[in-house]
Amino acid sequence: QVQLVESGGGLVQPGGSLRLSCTASGIIFSKYYMGWYRQAPGKRRELVAGLTSDGVPNYVDSVKGRFTISRDNAENTVYLQMNSLKPEDAAVYYCNGRYDIWNYWGQGTQVTVSA
Repeated sequence: QVQLVESGGGLVQPGGSLRLSCTASGIIFSKYYMGWYRQAPGKRRELVAGLTSDGVPNYVDSVKGRFTISRDNAENTVYLQMNSLKPEDAAVYYCNGRYDIWNYWGQGTQVTVSA
């Protein structure tokens, strides 16, 4: 059974930091493209950051320079370090793993940015 389990969300003040984690089980993690998506109320889900199996990252323009995606294949975990958070970063953040025909999602973790 495949599971992607996110953690690390919460409430943070503008300018603060959070680190999200997503631990996978039931997949050959090292083969997967791993991504972090987010969805705010009334908005479409968007890709925030992704990381290929070779370790090549990509980011949506709005988070470049503030967010960093990384992975630890030994721990089957992908991270999203989020710095200088803004109110517009508030959303439910979802972990995604893709390889060939397989596409899996986590349950999401809430990030709230508010004073």
